[in-house]
Amino acid sequence: MNWDQMEGKWKQMKGSLKQQWGKLTDDDLDVIAGQRDKLVGKLQERYGFAKDEAQKSADEWCATSGEAVRETQRTSR
Repeated sequence: MNWDQMEGKWKQMKGSLKQQWGKLTDDDLDVIAGQRDKLVGKLQERYGFAKDEAQKSADEWCATSGEAVRETQRTSR
């Protein structure tokens, strides 16, 4: 899944994000709204990640979450 797709599926993906990073608040998730740069900023703010670390973590989450969504779609057909 790429970040454009993530924005479109944001409501579905918020739970996964909350599991991954519990320090993010519901307000944070509303502000992020599927936008990579905002997620990176919030990860830096809440977890003290360096920018590269936050970007890498966000991209890994996006990739693995996309795989989970695709698998769910395959099995529900």
